[in-house]
Amino acid sequence: MNKPYREYSKHLKQQFGHRVHKISIDAGFGCPNRGQGRSNSGCIFCNSDGSGSTGIARPLTISGQLEHGKGIMRRKYKAKEFIAYFQSFTNTYAPVETLRALYDEALAVPDVVGLAVGTRPDCVAEEVLDLLGSFNQRTDLWLELGLQSCHDSTLSFLRRGHDYATFVEAVAGVQQRNIRLCVHVILGLPGESRAQMLQTADEMARLKVDGIKIHLLHILRGTPLGTMYTEGEIEVLNQEGYVNLAVDFLERLHPDTLIHRLTGDGPRATLLAPLWSLNKWEVLNAIEATFAERGSSQGSRCRYL
Repeated sequence: MNKPYREYSKHLKQQFGHRVHKISIDAGFGCPNRGQGRSNSGCIFCNSDGSGSTGIARPLTISGQLEHGKGIMRRKYKAKEFIAYFQSFTNTYAPVETLRALYDEALAVPDVVGLAVGTRPDCVAEEVLDLLGSFNQRTDLWLELGLQSCHDSTLSFLRRGHDYATFVEAVAGVQQRNIRLCVHVILGLPGESRAQMLQTADEMARLKVDGIKIHLLHILRGTPLGTMYTEGEIEVLNQEGYVNLAVDFLERLHPDTLIHRLTGDGPRATLLAPLWSLNKWEVLNAIEATFAERGSSQGSRCRYL
């Protein structure tokens, strides 16, 4: 059954002819927003794992993490091939030759058919983009850039350490090399109005990004945002509010943009709020039902067709 939005998972199945799943990796990178290591707090929503997956087998090498993940994905999803997802922290924050060796190690693992590299807009210098461009000629490559919002006031509040102009410049460099780009945004950020959040959707449509991950703001223990929440300084969206906002957002995106994610689901053990986010399929079903009620679809209110 066709969804009212363009599913990345369906795109992968059409591209490869069978199920392909991403396996998250922690390659040991740091982050410029945390100094030389991982000890500083960084962005206010980021936890000690760098907002990475809880399923990562961190003591293992990259190839070991991938082999471990392959076993899980084969049992759980009957997946046949895999994409190595460099997820935790900033995965271009190293010399180019170091990056080359790590990416090569991942691609050398049997049945790994692609790379997804998560990083920041201020960590994609020309030489890094040139390297990614060379891998783009060899394999199925996606670059994932964390943005969260197009508003500088919000980026400052989040302690992102870059502004929106830096992101736009990074996008230009990525698109010049024909590298596919997936952008991460967060809905429900403190201080942002509905109109401001939808402006971020308009900007993603204007830039015509290839893919997007829409995260619901969720609050994790052990983060500055978690402290603000427990002290009553911020609130989170309820499920109905998030569902309607997500549909509004999707309606404004370009219809060709692939949707990689539609909600956030933080680790159960460290999630403070909203607890309804743990019911992922309920949220996804509600988004589809809302599209049906409206008679709309992704891109139906796009200003940049």
